[in-house]
Amino acid sequence: ILLKETAIPYQWGSTSFSVSRDVFGGDIRTMGIIFDPPDELKGKINVLDSQGEVIAMASLYLGIPQCTSDRDQLQALDELLQGAKENWASFNSDGAKDVLVSGDAAVGMIWNGFGAKARAEGANIEYSYPREGLVVWMDNVVLLKDAPNRENALKFMDFLLEPENIAAVTNYARYSAGVEGVDEFLDADLKSQPESVPPADAPAGSFVEPCDEEVQVVYNQIWTRVKQ
Repeated sequence: ILLKETAIPYQWGSTSFSVSRDVFGGDIRTMGIIFDPPDELKGKINVLDSQGEVIAMASLYLGIPQCTSDRDQLQALDELLQGAKENWASFNSDGAKDVLVSGDAAVGMIWNGFGAKARAEGANIEYSYPREGLVVWMDNVVLLKDAPNRENALKFMDFLLEPENIAAVTNYARYSAGVEGVDEFLDADLKSQPESVPPADAPAGSFVEPCDEEVQVVYNQIWTRVKQ
């Protein structure tokens, strides 16, 4: 079975953070805003409840490879996160947009489309492209081998591959479509929204890497300690 018959690209984007410019006017192009924040932002940071993304971003900040098995690097990662969590106010993924709009958080780790929506709803925020890097991702639509209504599912997947149709999703969600030919169907403001158009000197993004079982066990232990 061809891959295109069982999985299609849906939406893609990045994970970074947005900062309230009503609270902080300094340099935000560093992961230090999350992991070693200035005094103005301490206790005002919402972090995604996402082990993979948080640990990947912490690894970028430290300049260590994802899925490292080096004991010193893992210890540094653990120490960074244990110290950083003292400055975080909350772990909230579903409400990541709302806490920025309400002002409950001055910094929010967030997906770029959610950040764009928060700004559109009135939050005076800026999305960061940290010098250390940021996380990128691709969401896909996948048809399981034992899925019911298989033919209807395939028709829907074909529907989503049409540029005009997936552009409607993009216009709503504020992420980027996973197929070509959508530009003519996009809202004008989407083509220039800063959450989707990085500056020329922005670093390349990094996907969250799958780790081997031994490292994943350590990551799970680190994350459990972070959430305690």
